[in-house]
Amino acid sequence: MKRSDNAKGTHAGGMKRFSTLLAIGLAALALLIVAYGGVHASRPVHARAASQKALGDVKLRPVPNSNHAQDEDQPVIRFVKNPESIPLLLARDVEGNVISTAAYKGKIVLVNFWATWCPPCREEIPEMIHLQEEFKDELQILSVSEDDAPPGAMRAFAKSARINYPIVIMTPEIESDFGGVAALPTSFLVSKDGGIVTKHVGFYPIEVFEREIRALAGMQVDARIETFEDTGQIFLKNAVNATELPGVDLSHLSPQQKQIALRRLNSETCTCGCRLTLAQCRINDTACSTSRELATKIVKEILAGKTSEPPAKSEDSSSTD
Repeated sequence: MKRSDNAKGTHAGGMKRFSTLLAIGLAALALLIVAYGGVHASRPVHARAASQKALGDVKLRPVPNSNHAQDEDQPVIRFVKNPESIPLLLARDVEGNVISTAAYKGKIVLVNFWATWCPPCREEIPEMIHLQEEFKDELQILSVSEDDAPPGAMRAFAKSARINYPIVIMTPEIESDFGGVAALPTSFLVSKDGGIVTKHVGFYPIEVFEREIRALAGMQVDARIETFEDTGQIFLKNAVNATELPGVDLSHLSPQQKQIALRRLNSETCTCGCRLTLAQCRINDTACSTSRELATKIVKEILAGKTSEPPAKSEDSSSTD
C-alpha cells in the first residue's frame, strides 16, 4: 500500500510540474503575440494634413502601414511658401517649334538649365529622359541649353542622346527672367498652378525629383513636406530679405549693426568671379571661401566701429540747399 501511495504521489507531482511549465509557456507565448501585434498596431498611417494645408493645392496620399522608418527618418521635401509664377517664356526650340510656358499651365514643369560641355549636365540627361517618360501625363520638362552650337548641332545631339523633351537655346532675356543662373545644371520645379516651388543647383539623384513630382501630382509619397520663405534660395534677388546668411556669424551684432552688415553684404560684389553680391554668393555657393572671408571681414569692421552707414542722400541735399 505504501508503494502504491508513493507511486500515486510521484505521478501527481509530475503532472503538477508539467501543468506549471505548460502554463508558463502559454503565458510567454501570449506575451509575444501581444508584443508583436502591438509593434505593428502602434504605427499609424499619417495623412500629413498639416503639410497639405500649408501647400494648398498639393495633396499627399498617406503611406500604407508597413515597416517604414518613423517620420523623423523619412526624406524631406522643401517647397517655398507663396511661390512666384514661372516667367513667360516664348521661344523656338531646336526643332523649330514654338515653345510657350503659358501652354504648360495645368502640368508640372521642370525647367532644366544645362550645356553639353558640362559633365554633370550630361550625366543627368538619362535621368531627365526617364522622368519625362515616367510622368508623361503629369510632367513637361523644358531644357534650356547654354551651348553656343547652332540648332543643327543641337538637333543632332538631342537625337543621338534620345532626348524626349524640347530644347531651347539660352538668351539674356531667359536668364534674366529666371533671376540669373550662376551654375550648371540648375533646375526649377513648377507646380500645376505655375508657381516655382523649388530650385536645385548641381547634380541631384533622380529620387529627389521623383519624390517632388509625385508630391505635386498628388501621388503617394513617403516623405515629409516642409515649407520655407524664399530669401534667395529660388531667386537670388530675394537675398535682400534674408536675415541670416550661410557661414556668416551675425550673432554678436546689435540690431542696428546687423542691418548695416546685411545692407553691405547685399550691395558689395564678391570677387570670386561669380558677379553676385556677397549675400547672393553665400546663398548660391556656401563653399565659396572668397565670399565667406569678405563677409567675415565686414562683420569684424562693424564690430570694431570702423564702418558705419553713410548719411542719407536726402539729408545731404537738404543741408546744401
